[in-house]
Amino acid sequence: MKKSLWLLLALMLLIVPGLTACGGGSKTSGGDSGDGGDKKDKHKIGILAPAVTHGWVAAVAYHAENRVKELSDQVEYKMYTSNNAEEMTSQLDDLITWGAEAIVAFPQWEGMEAPIQRALNEGIKVVNFDIEIAVDGVYRVTGDNYDMGVQGAKYIVDKIGKEGTVVILEVPSSGSVSELRKKGFLDTVSKIAPDLKLLTYATKFTREDGLKDMADILSSVDHIDAVFSMDDETSIGVLQAIREAGRTDIKVITGGGGMQEYFKMMPENEDIWLQSALYSPAMVKDAIDVAVKVLNGEEVEKEIVIPTEVVDRTNYQNYLDENSPY
Repeated sequence: MKKSLWLLLALMLLIVPGLTACGGGSKTSGGDSGDGGDKKDKHKIGILAPAVTHGWVAAVAYHAENRVKELSDQVEYKMYTSNNAEEMTSQLDDLITWGAEAIVAFPQWEGMEAPIQRALNEGIKVVNFDIEIAVDGVYRVTGDNYDMGVQGAKYIVDKIGKEGTVVILEVPSSGSVSELRKKGFLDTVSKIAPDLKLLTYATKFTREDGLKDMADILSSVDHIDAVFSMDDETSIGVLQAIREAGRTDIKVITGGGGMQEYFKMMPENEDIWLQSALYSPAMVKDAIDVAVKVLNGEEVEKEIVIPTEVVDRTNYQNYLDENSPY
């Protein structure tokens, strides 16, 4: 009996330390260990983006997640996507509760001013990506929508000259994005080619709408020299409509965004100059870098505008990225 008791005691001494060593941290959404030693020196950054309704938005999420993973030694993160302002607001509240020190927000809907202000009131740094939001105290990283219009006008005039008929495909549903691109285009045309005949039509940032709307335009307009399209996906639909109609008068189609599929079409269409004013989704990396720098106490400009780059058949190979979802 005594021998059995000693054996039981020995087994308990072996088992108990093993049990007390099992307590570990849970995994965060960023894949970082919850161990106190690992998390203590890491900044907590939240990322809020719209649900994917467009290839460009998908690429934003792709580049954002890639960047925070590259910064895994400095950053613990949570990333949410939402379908409307109410859902994004709820997610922002979750990030405040989680203890986010900075939030990179891509607020595609109206009504996010009060929630963003609430985060600022909590002492959270907010980096506003792309869509401008009217809240004081936020940092902002964006492309240059106005300059995209400027570059589109210069490109078209360079290819067709100072006279001709140009179709403008605006996208009223995109708010300031379309307004600024159109304004940059019109301001530039008025200076360098005031005799161009401009025809304006509404469409959307999808290839399906580009195809449908351009087909209608082609049936009613006998001669067109160029199309000022504001988006690469729209431009793909425009090109399809032109091919299906057998039209040979159109010499230029502009675009915008940085779509890999569109880039690859550029050398294949030698009779039409396909152009994209690059508004790269990869600039979300800059927004995340701004958040990290601010949390590290570095001095950062309140607004960073990424310059426009023009892509066409002469340089498209420099912009190919086989891993990009857009």
